[in-house]
Amino acid sequence: MKTIAILGSTGSIGTQTLEVVRSNPDLKVAALAAGSSVEKLEAQVREFRPGVVGMWSPEAARDLKARISDLDVKVVSGMEGLLEIAVLPEISVLVTAIVGMIGIRPTVAAIEAGKDIALANKETLVTAGHIIMPLARKRGVSILPVDSEHSAIFQSLNGEPSGRIEKILLTASGGPFRGMKREQLARMQVEDALKHPNWSMGRKITVDSSTLVNKGLEVMEAGWLFDVEPDRIQVVVHPQSILHSAVQFVDGAVIGQMGVPDMKLPIQYALFYPDRRPMGGRRVDLFELGRLTFEKPDTETFPGLELAYRAARLGGSMPTVFNAANEKAVALFLEKRISYLQIPELIESAMEEHAVIEDPTVEQILETERLTYEWIAGRIS
Repeated sequence: MKTIAILGSTGSIGTQTLEVVRSNPDLKVAALAAGSSVEKLEAQVREFRPGVVGMWSPEAARDLKARISDLDVKVVSGMEGLLEIAVLPEISVLVTAIVGMIGIRPTVAAIEAGKDIALANKETLVTAGHIIMPLARKRGVSILPVDSEHSAIFQSLNGEPSGRIEKILLTASGGPFRGMKREQLARMQVEDALKHPNWSMGRKITVDSSTLVNKGLEVMEAGWLFDVEPDRIQVVVHPQSILHSAVQFVDGAVIGQMGVPDMKLPIQYALFYPDRRPMGGRRVDLFELGRLTFEKPDTETFPGLELAYRAARLGGSMPTVFNAANEKAVALFLEKRISYLQIPELIESAMEEHAVIEDPTVEQILETERLTYEWIAGRIS
């Protein structure tokens, strides 16, 4: 029996993780945490019967506590609640599926407590990879990627030392606006950006996919996970989303992982690694596909990707500025307060204003996030 906790259980990754749990009776859920979806979390609590549940806001926690008063479940809230869940003695794996930099402190706490991390919170490595990865090595903890692309790289590397990597081929679907030019993007609205052609994801990450900012964040995450500098990570637009990523080795061999677009595969692989379990669902049919296509990303039309490479090369606190500026800009776009093309413009402006901190602490990372939010809010107001 393997016991897990899930931070972000009502989101896309969290709910799919629970689908994996349903199919594997030797997985047990000890704790769940969510942001504000009280009704969804109540339903999950009643089905999976965790011992501890958390809500981000105290008000939501009080609402949930009243709803499940008939159950013997401890309800916690806020960052203190996430930290308590992260170090529960009975869990062996913490699934970090929350969005944003609030994932940093619980991840650090879990690693310190010797828990393996099934990582779906990319902001943790983007902003604090210089803290997380050395700490994981020191504690002998595994960081198991849940993103489909990073799981594909991890699977492609199975049995190979990272020193044999020539470059990583990080695939991208291209999002809903692939092939468009800037004059067309100027007319795009929120509803357009949320129509991803292949994947069903949360609103923020779907917008990030359309701008290629999400791929930029994944470049930074891959650099930390696989100890590869940014210029050895090549983004390849692959509209079919069948090849989930690949590794080119020093002898020229390219090994990749293919599968239908389904997040449950990388989730299950992370939870049971190194085992590979049977899983239902569709399979890749190469005859039906006919062909797979690959394109260079258009970084002139979608500058978010090149800005991410710039942030990665500068390092230090600059990836935090890139991430925080994007988070704030996407939130403003979803609120229909800025246009689509203003998202990368705000990211670039915030980066230009920032003086890099070379080796930021967690406190400095979170302060940089706050200052970036404030700067963008002031710019828009």
